[in-house]
Amino acid sequence: MTSRTAAPVRVFAPGAIGNIGPGLDILGMAVEGLGDTVEATHAPGPGVTVTGSGHASLPTDPNHHSSALAAREALRLAGATTAGVALRVTKGLPLAGGQGGSAASAVAGALATDRLLELGLSERQLAEAALYAEERVAGRHLDNILPCLLGGIILVRSAEDWDVVRVPAPPGLVIVLAHPEQEMRTARARAALPATVPLAVALHQAAQVGAMTLALAIGDIALLGRAIDDRIAEPARAPLLPGFPEAKRAALEAGALGCSISGSGPTTFAFSDSDATARRIARAMQTAYRQRGLTASTRITRVSQDGARVLEGER
Repeated sequence: MTSRTAAPVRVFAPGAIGNIGPGLDILGMAVEGLGDTVEATHAPGPGVTVTGSGHASLPTDPNHHSSALAAREALRLAGATTAGVALRVTKGLPLAGGQGGSAASAVAGALATDRLLELGLSERQLAEAALYAEERVAGRHLDNILPCLLGGIILVRSAEDWDVVRVPAPPGLVIVLAHPEQEMRTARARAALPATVPLAVALHQAAQVGAMTLALAIGDIALLGRAIDDRIAEPARAPLLPGFPEAKRAALEAGALGCSISGSGPTTFAFSDSDATARRIARAMQTAYRQRGLTASTRITRVSQDGARVLEGER
């Protein structure tokens, strides 16, 4: 029999930068600040219901909401399919914004369900539940899910073998995020990716991922910036993102060490080694988007070492 907590459980999951440039489906980092929150309460009947989707454009149908899909899979993995859970989602992350929104909702939904019913799922099982949901709404990839769940920077060496490595985050790394008033559905962004790439491009990409991993391990932010040179996803997706080329150019001219598309976009990220430079980069990117007729919000943040967590003292 499943043990239960009496009170609702609220879980917050942070946003993330997927890919981190050349690390397509391989590297992801959790970022401080915005995230999604899911509150789980007991429901009288079996299964999962959504009492609040988090946004008017998101469905309350549990078959199409990432948090509910993840919660349902968590129940299945625990053998608790007769239990009933109701979810209320608060979206802090932009929809189709390239900041890990669907992954954060999925992670929070799985963890809130686990804690509400005291299912005792492992980290891997929680990630599997979130991946089940993500695969149905955005595609099968772990580079957003694992940072949202575990925090920090995660390298996915093999998704099939579940071989993942936590990579250190340089303490001096400052991140600028610029989010133009656009949406980019992950399915559309992935459809733009080439089915094959020339050998020279594959070798270049492998070299950049190796350099990024080394840079993170030894805390070399300058090397990390030089390695943000994506020749697979960025060239394919940039034409779908008005203002991105201008924003990237402006960021680099303002002192960014590296700049690329966050996840599938449209958010653009840039790296800096100081808050003062980061503020200059943020202003430059905002101006570049404005000159293309786009309003963009910016924020300066850092790598979040904390992943998903229960709020307000709940278990």
